Amino acid sequence: MGVNDGTDGSEWDVEPEDDSGAVIAAVGRQIRLWREAAGLRAAELGEAIGYGENLVYKVEAGTRIPKPEFLDRVDEAVGAGGKISAMKQDVAEARYPKKVRDLAKLEAEAVELGSYSSDVVDGLLQTEAYARALFGERVPAFSEGEVERRVAARVHRQGVLGRAPAPLLTFVQEEAVLRRPTGGRMVLRGQLERMLELSMLRHVEIQVMPTDTEEHAGLDGSHRVLKLKDGTAVAHNEVQLTSRLISDPKEVQILEMRYGLIRAQALTPRLSRAFIEKLLGET
Repeated sequence: MGVNDGTDGSEWDVEPEDDSGAVIAAVGRQIRLWREAAGLRAAELGEAIGYGENLVYKVEAGTRIPKPEFLDRVDEAVGAGGKISAMKQDVAEARYPKKVRDLAKLEAEAVELGSYSSDVVDGLLQTEAYARALFGERVPAFSEGEVERRVAARVHRQGVLGRAPAPLLTFVQEEAVLRRPTGGRMVLRGQLERMLELSMLRHVEIQVMPTDTEEHAGLDGSHRVLKLKDGTAVAHNEVQLTSRLISDPKEVQILEMRYGLIRAQALTPRLSRAFIEKLLGET
């Protein structure tokens, strides 16, 4: 069994401002107490489970989020009888940043979701490579482990694409976003191919807003509108350091109105597919 020291991002850093920290700290304390009760030093536990001593210390200190197999191996090594393994669900819920967890819950409740994106490809459409490139550009820089954590969270959210019954998912993307070589030419090619693939799903519609369009109802920026199972509607937008859920009916109504106009002003789904195919051929 090779020794995993966590430097490959297999165990993810905990951001200090994230409320998941309290959960991960509690799990770490339990692991330390079980290790000490078993009469093992951190180095001995690490050797027994195939992880480095430094990583064991970080997990126990609550600064790294352990993956499920880490918890299972520790449980067996200290003879916890399933008590440590039982914490996997708690860790799984804390694994992703709070705003991502909240957004994923909303998306899971949505019967219809509409997204206008003016800066980057919508997160539900992103490839792993594209998402990794975006998080890699963050200033101040994320640690390697935090980049992997956020990429995994983004991929986790995309489970809504395969949900049954399927929600109606519509996306409008700015042409400039689809031309920008985020992550390099090959990453962009993969992203365009992914969008073409998703656009063929019956419950997904992707439209392109041409740069040369004269009428544009989305000049105030990106936003999303979600219609939920209970009949209510909410909106969401994210800019720089702010992620905001909008529930005021008057504000939601305005954003619904704008999104409807944006869709009408963009290329149709069929013309958008042809446009993306053309871009792919040029990339």
